[in-house]
Amino acid sequence: MNKRYLTGVLLVFVLADLVFTYWQNYLLPLDGDMVAVTFPSPFYSQVLKDPFGWSVLTQNAVYAAPNRFFAHASVYYYWRHVPLLLHAVLDPISSLYAANALFTAAVQAALVGLLAFYIRRASGEPQGWLGLAAAAALLVPLFQRHGYYQQLGLLDLSSTYTFFYALPLVLVLVLLWPFFRAACQRQPLRLSWASQLALVGLMVVIGFHGVIATAALAVVLGCIGLYWAWGKVRTWRYPHPQESASQWLSGQAIGLLAVLALICLYSIYIGRNNIENSHDHTLGELFRLLPTGVYEYFIAQPALPILTGLLLLNAQLLRRLPEGTPGRQRVLQLLRWIGVYTVFYLLLLPFGGYRPYRPYLLRNDSISPILVGLFFAYGVSSYLLLFRLRGRGHTLYLVVICLFSALLMSADARPKLADNNNDCQRWALDQLARATEPVVELSTYCNVLTWLPFNEYHQSEIHAQMLKYWGVTKKEQLFYQKPAK
Repeated sequence: MNKRYLTGVLLVFVLADLVFTYWQNYLLPLDGDMVAVTFPSPFYSQVLKDPFGWSVLTQNAVYAAPNRFFAHASVYYYWRHVPLLLHAVLDPISSLYAANALFTAAVQAALVGLLAFYIRRASGEPQGWLGLAAAAALLVPLFQRHGYYQQLGLLDLSSTYTFFYALPLVLVLVLLWPFFRAACQRQPLRLSWASQLALVGLMVVIGFHGVIATAALAVVLGCIGLYWAWGKVRTWRYPHPQESASQWLSGQAIGLLAVLALICLYSIYIGRNNIENSHDHTLGELFRLLPTGVYEYFIAQPALPILTGLLLLNAQLLRRLPEGTPGRQRVLQLLRWIGVYTVFYLLLLPFGGYRPYRPYLLRNDSISPILVGLFFAYGVSSYLLLFRLRGRGHTLYLVVICLFSALLMSADARPKLADNNNDCQRWALDQLARATEPVVELSTYCNVLTWLPFNEYHQSEIHAQMLKYWGVTKKEQLFYQKPAK
């Protein structure tokens, strides 16, 4: 098939999936943390006043999210401005759902695009636009909103959580790109002063965006240290200077990584005073919960076992490629290091991954950095095999990949409408918009930007203020919901 035609077909497929993702998110209800963070509620006000957690150092202060300033600030500014901008083309209620869908689709597009660049670089198969389109086409079926969301849901169904989990991972991929490119080229990192300052600024943003990104970077730094040490041992035992594993670690790279390590350590340190981390479990108890969490997560749905099986198949097929195949050895190394990274990250979860809604530590949000690693591992290994296998082997492998992608996409296209539909919430918002009385009784089953029904109308004060700010209501319309009998 003509390369230009194939590139066009793949790009149309990727863009069509992105449009479908937007529509999926447009139909979702708005989550129960959005107003509390956007307003913000008194519980979250301190973090916006103390971006870098100085009160933790000077006063040993304990409050919500001391190391998550940029996540809270992102939610605050996005939801205070974007819905109002959309009023030019949409009514106030629809603008809220459109803003929700636009943000999630944009984050998914950024993740797919960045991972496609990583895959093309790591594989040693440039292939121009065809390579990027092929890598993106491999990735998009993995992004689940409904079907296998419980295992592969890299982007949360609640957009507030997407700000806290998936968005910082986009920034992490941007941050690591210069280091990754230098490592793939086996050349010392050389950046201008402006680029270095920009990277340090990005490090600060990531470091104070939440524990997920800092924990992921801490594990990456540990793996880089092990990689460097292993390279030194190999060079000592088998002297081959031209194959040094640390050629890219110039003085500049080491300095930047040292700054990153200090920022991560400081962020993790002040994060210990996060009041949201309070629970009664000891560290030993949490480590004993971890094996159960891994097992329960792995068997919850068939998608992850199948993906794991494909990764093992890819590793075996890569080993069967001729020794001198470009990219073969690098991709095999990356698969091994992603396995090491996964183990180390899992071992960190007991130190901060517990929440009442994550009783066994693992959930798609808490292991989102692992999901990024698995998506990359699948993408880069499948990408290289698709370009390097020949004859009947290539045809059979292409069929396997297409069947796997079709399985994921067909599952994702069949939502459970009762759980993933905003009709009830829209009806409640419309009821508030039309109400004339000062307090409105809503249906028990239609939560209005809340996780649980409000039994007392006083609980809805900040929600009433936000709905007026967004133009949904003309005045501060209080509401409550009678408990179900």
